[in-house]
Amino acid sequence: MNTIVIVDYGTGNLHSVFRALCFSLPKTDIKFSNKPEDIIAADKIVLPGQGAMKDCMLNIRKSGLYSALLEAVKNKPLLGICIGEQMLFESSQEGAIHFV
Repeated sequence: MNTIVIVDYGTGNLHSVFRALCFSLPKTDIKFSNKPEDIIAADKIVLPGQGAMKDCMLNIRKSGLYSALLEAVKNKPLLGICIGEQMLFESSQEGAIHFV
């Protein structure tokens, strides 16, 4: 069975994303996770984002998930929602943030 992990790094509209995916993909195993090993093991990843870029990046770094995300997206599909997609860039003009 396909597994979709919604990355829980302390921000983002997780529950709305979860409900939308469950409605659209009723036979799929969909779960939240804040564990790097779940992200690596997932077939597909959803990275929601909400709020200011700097706050999202600080949360994703503090959570310890950033390295797992960078590794996972090399070979599996990722749906980044709003800032969730932008967090995979090298930098942002919002707050002059550099990610790598």
